[in-house]
Amino acid sequence: MLLGCLPGAAAVAALVLCAGGVDRAVTAAVAARPHAARPAARHPAVKPRVVPRTAWLGDAARPQPPPRYDDEVVAVFVHHTDSPNGYDCADVPRIIRGFYTGQTGARDWDDIGYNFLVDRCGTIYEGRAGGVDRAVTGAHTQGFNHRTVGIAAIGTFTAGVPVPREMTDAIAAVAAWKLGLADIDPRTSVRLTSSNSGSRYAAGRAVTLPVLAGHKDGYMTSCPGAALSARLPEIREKAARLQGRTSTGTP
Repeated sequence: MLLGCLPGAAAVAALVLCAGGVDRAVTAAVAARPHAARPAARHPAVKPRVVPRTAWLGDAARPQPPPRYDDEVVAVFVHHTDSPNGYDCADVPRIIRGFYTGQTGARDWDDIGYNFLVDRCGTIYEGRAGGVDRAVTGAHTQGFNHRTVGIAAIGTFTAGVPVPREMTDAIAAVAAWKLGLADIDPRTSVRLTSSNSGSRYAAGRAVTLPVLAGHKDGYMTSCPGAALSARLPEIREKAARLQGRTSTGTP
């Protein structure tokens, strides 16, 4: 069955089917890993402006364990939140707080699953706690939460729905920056190993996926929707240009 991505608080029953939470047994091994310095990348991208989680969290914060970390980010998964599109961008902090409340309340997750969220005006928000500059283990793509970043487009982008240019540019900016830290071309592919048989692939299976992938590449879902999925090639190229790359990558 094809599933949508994270809905708003009114439909939290579907949350676990979308992101699947953190693979706790695996992340425990890297929870205390130090943040080691690494050589400067040959193709870095400028860090975009990211609105901190304090701007949307307010008094909704719940007790949670320390963040979990991986050594680096080697891939990005793009999502949509499967929520209404006609929002005022000034209301986005309240909307994200609703996602957080649904996931940490009804689903009893330890935090919001996405690392970043992007609204239709192109504003980028910090999602999961742990520091935007670090490789925080998210809870966005069951089986492939490790060494990846989850970026959620706020809205529903099924076939025929317009995807704002500001939104795709913001997704490209985050992807270029996070992948650039490890000098990874967004247009290439990466070998990832599934950590959970609830994903599209059995646990332990190594698969080759796009470096900048849609949620459906790793999980049985229609997320990020046909309209946003169709924009991924363009987002990859934009992200590569932001890294200063000019030659054609290998998808």
